Amino acid sequence: MLASGAKEKAMSSSGQAVHTDELAYVTAHELAARIRRRELSPVDVIDVFIRRIEARNPSLNALVYLDFDGARRKAKEAESALLAGEALGPLHGVPSALKDLFDFKPGWPASLGGIRALKHNVVNAYCAFCERMELRGGAVLLGKTNSPLMGFRGTCDNYLFGPTRNPFNLAKNTGGSSGGSAAAVADGLLPIAEGTDAGGSIRIPAAWCGVYGYKASFGRVPFLARPNAFGTADSPFLFEGPITRTVEDAAVALNVLAGYDSRDPFSLTDPAVDYTEATRRSIRGLKIAYSPNLDVFPVDSKVAETVSRAVKAFEEAGAHVEQVNLGILRSQKELSDVWSRLYMLLNLQAIESMKRDGIDLFGRHREDFPPEYMDWVEKTKRMSGLDFFRDQAIRTEVFNAFQKVLDNFDLLVTPTVACPPVDNASDGNTRGPSAINGVEIDPLIGWCLTYFVNFTGHPAASIPAGLSDGLPVGMQIIGRRNADCDVLAASAAFERLRPWQNHYQICRERSLRA
Repeated sequence: MLASGAKEKAMSSSGQAVHTDELAYVTAHELAARIRRRELSPVDVIDVFIRRIEARNPSLNALVYLDFDGARRKAKEAESALLAGEALGPLHGVPSALKDLFDFKPGWPASLGGIRALKHNVVNAYCAFCERMELRGGAVLLGKTNSPLMGFRGTCDNYLFGPTRNPFNLAKNTGGSSGGSAAAVADGLLPIAEGTDAGGSIRIPAAWCGVYGYKASFGRVPFLARPNAFGTADSPFLFEGPITRTVEDAAVALNVLAGYDSRDPFSLTDPAVDYTEATRRSIRGLKIAYSPNLDVFPVDSKVAETVSRAVKAFEEAGAHVEQVNLGILRSQKELSDVWSRLYMLLNLQAIESMKRDGIDLFGRHREDFPPEYMDWVEKTKRMSGLDFFRDQAIRTEVFNAFQKVLDNFDLLVTPTVACPPVDNASDGNTRGPSAINGVEIDPLIGWCLTYFVNFTGHPAASIPAGLSDGLPVGMQIIGRRNADCDVLAASAAFERLRPWQNHYQICRERSLRA
């Protein structure tokens, strides 16, 4: 318990929040600061967010596993540490959540994106996000958020849990694969949540839910992959990162998450940096390349117009903006097929490992998988080792094109995704569009201008560019390799000139009935 005066103040603050949602849209950084000043009790904060989740999550379907008892125990430990004067992490007592994909906390279920056979599967290990957010950051994890099966699509839906509904319009999807996390943050259920990203899974739902999604440079945040520690590079580069409502909160999270880990062979050994300093930096004089379509993507006119207007904010901040061509020569369909093959190889390895452990997902549980997924399983099984290296050579072409632009510019800006949010399906198999502007695309990933950056490993963020017909549109900001501070600085400059916090009023006022 806090000292009586401080405790009374904390109780007063949280009691008001129950009725006015005062805490729902407070930033993670500010919540942590108020806890450190003993204006708020960690126990009260967690109780407030638990009540909000209980009231709003049933209509949203953002969180699919809840551990409120465990969270309350952690909150009491956080309060005891506060009273004892112990060293506190930057997110001490702040509520957060893991994603239900390849993201683990001992004792918690891991369905790997809503595989029915894995509903009660438990992996007694920590992913890096969980380990660092709890131990370094002091955050309190309340549960796990929804994701598509094996993360193999840009929407958020599965046969076990169904779709996550977009808090801006419950008929629409959130995007994936970190769709549950993005929806929870946009709806004020949490100030910060985990995203993972193999083809845009942090940035895609950030775009459709009007929040900020940050994917650091490859190796900046460790990724603990087993049994193949090297799979994070042979497949499209894999990442863990934060989804937040502000750029500063993402920078605070990056301070917690970044840093060397000997278990990751690609973990960067750079000295520690305070990434929040980058959010206060001027971008005057920066050279920014703008590509409205990465040369090859058809982009919906409403998305294109919104991002085109948003890019002008960088010029207002003193940067030089120039539209560019990257020199991509292959079609978007060919390139999305390369991504699908490389990512499916990682999937097949995970499923083979489970089979060795006695879970034969492609045997008795084959019906747990959507037909599109099984189609890629069969295609990828026919690949040879030489086919794999051919795909890596095509991936290298994309890397070369990005490097050519970023040798001459500090940043590259694009739309995050090519279309507005799609309607949710009723069968657990929501897909993206199969064509945009009359051009055929892969409905699983072909409308996402994000997966190119998983070919290359550059840092990238999706930032809210504005609303179109009441739905969020995202803008992607890509930096040079290891230049995370440039992406954060540009993001923060845009946030100052084009703040988006008022957009969440739409979420606040949404129906609580799906």
